[in-house]
Amino acid sequence: MKRIITYGTFDLLHYGHINLLRRAKELGDYLIVGLSTNKFNEIKGKKCYFSYEERKKLLEAIRYVDLVIPEECWEQKIQDIKEYKVDIFVMGNDWEGKFDFLKDYCEVIYLERTPEISTTKIKADLGLNKAPTKSI
Repeated sequence: MKRIITYGTFDLLHYGHINLLRRAKELGDYLIVGLSTNKFNEIKGKKCYFSYEERKKLLEAIRYVDLVIPEECWEQKIQDIKEYKVDIFVMGNDWEGKFDFLKDYCEVIYLERTPEISTTKIKADLGLNKAPTKSI
């Protein structure tokens, strides 16, 4: 059995996320998703709309995803790869080169992102990235 792992926040789930998960699953038999906890997202400077538990339920409902585990820090990836006997680590190509150090433990593949969509774009379109304005 070929095991794949990917990581992310997966907030405001959209078809770009689904494309990435589908393409990751096509690389093997079992897809593990390391889902960033709210606490870890705060460390990364991200604020989620949905809680960790809500995001986890959404991911678990996707047919490509076999297991969702919490991502609590940057450093856990090597341990996860060993513990879950991962064959391939997958990330979007906006992270190109950032995880090459994992090549000592498994194959590393950067998949092309869906160019016209991102959570950042959705938040910008909805005005969720703007600083609150003071009313007079």
